[in-house]
Amino acid sequence: MQALTPDIVLMVGAMALMLAAAWRTDSDRHQRFVGFASIGVLLVTLVLVIWFGARDLTAGTGPIAVDRFRWGADVIFLVAALATVALAIEYNVREGIQAAESHVLVLFATSGMMILAAARDLIIVFLGIELMSIAVYVMAGLNRRSARAAEGALKYFLLGAFSTGFLLYGIALVYGATGSTNLSAIGQRIGEYALAHQGMLLVGAALLLVGFAFKVAVVPFHMWAPDVYEGAPTPVTAFMAAAVKAAAFAAFLRVWLECFGSLEFAWFAPIWWVAAITMIVANVVALAQRNVKRLLAYSSIVHSGYVLVAVAAGSRLGASAFLFYLFAYTLAIFGAFAVVSAVGRAGERNLDISDYEGLWSVRPGLAVGMAVCLLALLGFPVFGGVGFFAKLYLLQAALAASNNLAPLAVLLVVTSVVSAGYYLHVVRVMFMKPRRDDALEPEPVGRMTRLVLTASVVLILVLGLLPGRLATWARNSPPTIGAPASAPPVARGAP
Repeated sequence: MQALTPDIVLMVGAMALMLAAAWRTDSDRHQRFVGFASIGVLLVTLVLVIWFGARDLTAGTGPIAVDRFRWGADVIFLVAALATVALAIEYNVREGIQAAESHVLVLFATSGMMILAAARDLIIVFLGIELMSIAVYVMAGLNRRSARAAEGALKYFLLGAFSTGFLLYGIALVYGATGSTNLSAIGQRIGEYALAHQGMLLVGAALLLVGFAFKVAVVPFHMWAPDVYEGAPTPVTAFMAAAVKAAAFAAFLRVWLECFGSLEFAWFAPIWWVAAITMIVANVVALAQRNVKRLLAYSSIVHSGYVLVAVAAGSRLGASAFLFYLFAYTLAIFGAFAVVSAVGRAGERNLDISDYEGLWSVRPGLAVGMAVCLLALLGFPVFGGVGFFAKLYLLQAALAASNNLAPLAVLLVVTSVVSAGYYLHVVRVMFMKPRRDDALEPEPVGRMTRLVLTASVVLILVLGLLPGRLATWARNSPPTIGAPASAPPVARGAP
């Protein structure tokens, strides 16, 4: 219960702010007040998470994990939530979104993410996913004036509910095969009762794999992502591309390492092929995109394929590389979407790549910031150094894995080269193409948007030059894996 303190503080703060949001009539002033109050709640929660992480606490094998992996993932979620609210405060004013609840929904979604990172029980995993997903469904369709937002939210809701069905059915079958929903107990009983080849367990694991694949948007379970990312408000798109994906992967990684380590013969090949197909297909489709938000959506799908390499590695080194990678990716994606929000105009206009032509000549700060973030996503070893080291650690985890991941590591490098085709194209357009005579000059950048962009770029550059501290933090933050001290008694042969 002590380790749930940050989660409880965030949830209580979210509920209090929900009442405050509903208490007064919607207005720009009220939504800004609730937004800044939400930032305060998130900062308090972040301080608590860092404090608990510094104390290096441990706990038993109950349904809540207490390890550095959980605290590290929480830091990523809270940083992403802070950036989302900061961007949304000014974005909402421009788009005429006066609902103060928009910021509170970010808090509820972040609560679900923190539960996911801490879950050591499949029931807790389900609760975390639902708390996160329901809030994000509403956030995606928050701009009720936009037909694209309504279309994206409906697709997200229907396919999200569909994928949750796979997840629940998988949980039911795994419980039927092992007699437990506790991750450690499941892993222990698979070995103790020689269940590795039992049909019910294998089908349950396959359904869980499909459910998680929908949540992290990997090929061929990705078709909802481009439409949802394009239609959702820009800050929400950044939140989904970074935090929602990170939370789903955190749960995915813990479940696979702790539950199904002994089933590697069954799940390794599917994850290998899904990762490979995702990296190839998403990169090729991204080359044809003209809308910046859709381009970044396919970029997000590509990075899901990269992170799957850490899952396929099935090791603590892979989990550590996963944390480093997602922190670097979160910084880059929020920096890029801060520029998209700044360049965009009311009604989600100015989203075509051609609208970025000659951006250097009118808004040099935005052009430089976007270039740094895109180079970080590409993994360029100088200005985007943190992205380079993130991919380097993924490759090290892949090459150090006991299974044959060398071909997948080679494919990761090759597809990273392919991704230069669309990342560098945007950079070329901003710096080397002349500004059109009829192009509208971007509006002045708001303080909060400028703060998010500046913080992202500075951290990318600093961590790219001095990655040692972040690497040490990630390396010392593997998830706890272990059988429970005393599993409930089970009848021999029939768990």
